[in-house]
Amino acid sequence: MDLSLPRLRMLRELHRRGTITAAAAALHYTASAVSQQLAQLERDVGTRLFERRGRRVQLTDLGVVLAEHAEEILTSVERATQALEEAGESVTAKLTAGVWASVAAGLLPDALTALARTHPGILVRTRELAPEATAAAVRDGALDLSFVIDYSNYPTTWDSGLQRTVIAVERLYAAVPAGAVPSASVTLAELAEHPWILAPARSNFGHAARLAFQAAGVAPRIDHEVEEQATALAMVAAGLGVTLVSDLGLALRPPGVDIVALGDALTRTVSLAYRTNTARRAALLLVVDAIRTAAAEKGLGADSAPPDTEPAPPPVSNGKGLRLG
Repeated sequence: MDLSLPRLRMLRELHRRGTITAAAAALHYTASAVSQQLAQLERDVGTRLFERRGRRVQLTDLGVVLAEHAEEILTSVERATQALEEAGESVTAKLTAGVWASVAAGLLPDALTALARTHPGILVRTRELAPEATAAAVRDGALDLSFVIDYSNYPTTWDSGLQRTVIAVERLYAAVPAGAVPSASVTLAELAEHPWILAPARSNFGHAARLAFQAAGVAPRIDHEVEEQATALAMVAAGLGVTLVSDLGLALRPPGVDIVALGDALTRTVSLAYRTNTARRAALLLVVDAIRTAAAEKGLGADSAPPDTEPAPPPVSNGKGLRLG
């Protein structure tokens, strides 16, 4: 019997999630591709693994048995990979990391360039996901590690099966059309008259922003809801409103946008999450260290900006010539 590891992963996800659609989404395949591969797995083992219940596919008793063994097999493969990496004279590995725009633009280029110089055998591939989805993808084995965020006013629930290393502490700033705010700092209450461009409330960023408005006693007029900071900044540059941007998001700032220090203390902690059973994996630790070093070199290290300090201006200037850092 020839068991394919990718097909076993699909079987495991179907067992965990209950539907082919959910399994496909977790593994970033189409539902039809997963369905075809699972049908091939059934042919490989020569017995029925699935049965249809209406429009749903359900595991048979033998399917459940194989799914449980798949969990053990895939865990053993992960341990074997780690052992081979540790036994080699030089570290060679392929890792997949979950990212989103601001960390991909603000941290990864420097980190991966430095890593390639010192450990050329480590290949890091990236997959862009919503920040809210990255930790689950690590837990389920679709990613080896991922960036995750906690906001100072909205910490996220942590999965006990994951470990994390704090990479950076970012402050949030007001991003406004050039010349719209002539002062060096501004509060959320002072920006209440402006239209806002914000992430949707379902996102952690959007929810944390709305909590900050509530704490400031402000009910903002939200004209535009967009997912990415780069998109929000482009809309600010067009004069469509104001938004919030993080330290790493400053790398995405287009011309025509002023960055103004925010008087309301709001920070977010960026960490790297990875599975507990891979926490000693040499290649993973080298990647974590390279990214943490890149953050520290940008002044964003975990010890450089405690959440309870007053917000400092970012190292840019606005369109009025005022130094903001």
